[in-house]
Amino acid sequence: MGAGGRVRFQVAVCGPGRCTEEERQHAHQVGALLAEQGAIVLCGGGEGVMAAAADGARSRGGLVIGIRADTDRAAVPDALSAVVFTDMGEARNAVIVASADAVISVGGSWGTLSEIALAGRRGGIPVVCLAGWQVTDQTGSPVVGPVHVATPQEAVVTALTVRSQDDK
Repeated sequence: MGAGGRVRFQVAVCGPGRCTEEERQHAHQVGALLAEQGAIVLCGGGEGVMAAAADGARSRGGLVIGIRADTDRAAVPDALSAVVFTDMGEARNAVIVASADAVISVGGSWGTLSEIALAGRRGGIPVVCLAGWQVTDQTGSPVVGPVHVATPQEAVVTALTVRSQDDK
């Protein structure tokens, strides 16, 4: 818990289990930067972007919660601080988003898109996209909500902006 008994700021880092090396590096840096700012990192507890974000956060002494789609204890990355086994398949994405104060997506997969959509549907959960999905409406206009950034630093600063607004 943070000061005043409040739960510390929680940021979900979402992205594909099979990612590019650039996505892996971005996710690692996002995780590290979030941990340096005292945020708890939430992720799907799997490979790729999820594991890289966890590694980055743990490299800076951060707390990382993996919310797994299955109950496979043997598949859990070492960098997770704690694991929630849901046995819900991709429906666990709703749990990740509902637990987050902000979402940072790195890269894109169908599961990542579902997390962006769930955060947008709930409203009030900022979504920051780093080198990933560009969501448009039927006319091709960008959907209001996700903020697109170019660097891990921008992603973290943008996601944490909601914290300073909530503290006012």
